[in-house]
Amino acid sequence: MSALPLLLRAPPFPQASAVVAEPSATPVALPANALDMLSDARVGGAFWADGAHDPWTALATATRLAAHGDDEQVAIAAILGLPVEVLSSGRYGHPGDKPETLRERARQALADIRYIDPFTGASATFATTVALLAQWRREIEANRAVSVASGMAWWKRDEIRRFLWVPGRKLPIVSRATAALKVARKHGGAVAIWPSRVSPELIAKAREQGTGLVRVEDGFVRSVGLGSNLVPPSSVVVDARGIHFDPSAPSDLEHILATTGFSPDLTKRAATLRETIVSAGISKYSAGGGSPVPQRAEGRRLVLVPAQVEDDMSVLAGGGGLHSNLELLKRVRALEPEAEIWFRPHPDVDAGHRKGAVPDADALQFADRIVRGGGMAALLNVVDAVHCNTSLTGFEALMRGRDVTCHGTPFYAGWGLTRDLGAVPDRRGRKLTLDELVAGVLILYPRYLDPVTGLPCPPEVLVSRMASAATPNRIGWVAPLRRWQGRFMAYWR
Repeated sequence: MSALPLLLRAPPFPQASAVVAEPSATPVALPANALDMLSDARVGGAFWADGAHDPWTALATATRLAAHGDDEQVAIAAILGLPVEVLSSGRYGHPGDKPETLRERARQALADIRYIDPFTGASATFATTVALLAQWRREIEANRAVSVASGMAWWKRDEIRRFLWVPGRKLPIVSRATAALKVARKHGGAVAIWPSRVSPELIAKAREQGTGLVRVEDGFVRSVGLGSNLVPPSSVVVDARGIHFDPSAPSDLEHILATTGFSPDLTKRAATLRETIVSAGISKYSAGGGSPVPQRAEGRRLVLVPAQVEDDMSVLAGGGGLHSNLELLKRVRALEPEAEIWFRPHPDVDAGHRKGAVPDADALQFADRIVRGGGMAALLNVVDAVHCNTSLTGFEALMRGRDVTCHGTPFYAGWGLTRDLGAVPDRRGRKLTLDELVAGVLILYPRYLDPVTGLPCPPEVLVSRMASAATPNRIGWVAPLRRWQGRFMAYWR
């Protein structure tokens, strides 16, 4: 075997060595359109490199290539269909080779490989390997627009740097807005911000100096454990247009849902992901069972009302003026006078960390039962409907086939799948199937980190880790301290 590097290989992630291929004595069967797949994805060689060091970028404007046969640019140029003059013999070409010969040699180099799933070490297919490399390319290219981050809590900074990694750079994360804007001006890039942790002044000054803002927030399948207990996120969204919870302005998620041509393969993948999430009992912060679900009354419609943190940004931005959990309960009782209503306090509020507590006696004036403990998934499996303000629970209920009424304007409202009582922007209105919504919300919009290897991964990897409880918490010592802090704060409120 040649000592040349493999044509398909992973970027040099600092947290772990990602092996996606190794030489094999047994050729693998490639798809008939394998070279076209590679060309469309632009992966192969050092595809993660910047500028002229990325062979695909370097060849994008070329009209011909003169190179030695050991140069992998010969293979990439042949894949792109460029005229190639081979100056000396090597693995990828020989002097006088015709274009079709060069393409066949490139194809053979791809066949003499065992493809590997970097998350499990098991064998993978050519197609899944190319798809993963393409994902990594898209994320790296988007990350190059970010020069600095601000507003990131200390306990999640390692993960933020992994989500926003660019080869050869350690992303500066600063606390002061003036420092963030200075770095952004110097490098001509954007500032990545955590929306709830930055001041309006930073946003205003960034607009003044023409600096872009990229908003970073928790993803929708986040982790096993609460952010309020300092469990770092295994999923985030990185939004250059706005943010999904603010319906007053466009967001990348809105753009995805409004414009994507959802292919049958993508919706089939979304359906499989949805079924896995539902069967494993996965919700945003948990997986599996938990506390037993109470017995429901026979013959009555059962409605779940999930409370929210009352000063959460999604409530302030998308609640249409409805902030109070008690007021939401009142409205639901008025709309569902005959139903059995279960009220679910928010776990961050119950833990004493956030605002929005409703005294049990007040809640029971409108609800038949207060349900605490355990995961949300078990409750959604037994109820008939969910009424929510902007809670993610509404989306999780849709995945389980439940009726959903939105009193505010969450990201999943306005696509023909919910009863919408809040104001829906005219930008929405496209009718989506459930799995088209799931594809946009869980596959195309967020980013995921494998909690075992630390590598960027597809959603299926994180879901699998959550289902098998393979989600280590690197700062687990903080959680007990945070629980005691929450009890102390709740006592003094």
